[in-house]
Amino acid sequence: MNNKGFSLVELMVVLAIIGVLSAIAYPSYDSYMKKSRRADAKIALQAMADKQERFYLQNNTYTANAANVGGTGTEKNYYVLSIDSADVNAFALTATAVAGGPQATDTTTNNGDCTVIQLTSAGAKTPDACW
Repeated sequence: MNNKGFSLVELMVVLAIIGVLSAIAYPSYDSYMKKSRRADAKIALQAMADKQERFYLQNNTYTANAANVGGTGTEKNYYVLSIDSADVNAFALTATAVAGGPQATDTTTNNGDCTVIQLTSAGAKTPDACW
């Protein structure tokens, strides 16, 4: 008798191989996606900093009101923007990952905690690994 097809053992071996490959590939994919989504925060913080400078040119002070410099949302809505401080001399901006969103778990050992990304008027970007 000439049976054609796969045995149960062969199918189980193939499934085991697929499982191992998936277990290796998924963390890399997840890390890559989080890193690419950080661009949403970086672009929004840079745009808000540019608008702060424009506001300063017109008013001789930086604003603490996010509505004056573009609002609190990012383009892809992965982060919420805020102005930590603003006065005549300087400002500090923060992008915080949306709670429950895909970036809320962006805390890898290689990059540190990238759920909160900051930019100041002096150009300081923290945490360094997230930029």
